[in-house]
Amino acid sequence: MTVLTTDRLILRDWTDDPADLARIYDIYSRPEITRWLAVSPDLPMTDPAQAVERLRFWRDRHADDGGRYGTWAIEVRETGLVAGTVLLKPLPGTPETELTEDIETGWHLHPDSWGHGYATEAARALLAREFATGTSEIYALVSPGNEPSMAVARRLGMTHVGERSDWYGGELLETFVRRSTDA
Repeated sequence: MTVLTTDRLILRDWTDDPADLARIYDIYSRPEITRWLAVSPDLPMTDPAQAVERLRFWRDRHADDGGRYGTWAIEVRETGLVAGTVLLKPLPGTPETELTEDIETGWHLHPDSWGHGYATEAARALLAREFATGTSEIYALVSPGNEPSMAVARRLGMTHVGERSDWYGGELLETFVRRSTDA
């Protein structure tokens, strides 16, 4: 199902199609991606069958969100290539089993899709949609040292507010915020 479109991208549900599952595995088995996702269990993937479990996890996590929140594929319109993942969701607190009212956006792109502006374009569309619902602020949390993701957050007009440990069970993360009034 298509969630949003931009000039170059289609944001859509990940599916259990073999091509999507292969791409999930290809993205989340790469140390250059998963090293920044310390809060995610079972990464990097070591078996293609884990892509099925990851897809199930995403579906279960967002089952009651009515499409407002999700973990979606970023598909490039021109080529059909899935560049990566973009997400929008309530942040898990401390403990992680309890969701907060704070909203997070994030992105995980395959290295073959780095440097094209896809993460910025996809997240910008999600931010606009979420702000239209009345949400007043959206966060991006980035592992310390992940300069490319911090650059995306800045291109989104997000303000760096330092390292915080309010979410993900207390993990210390670089925190960026964009408020609806910043638009």
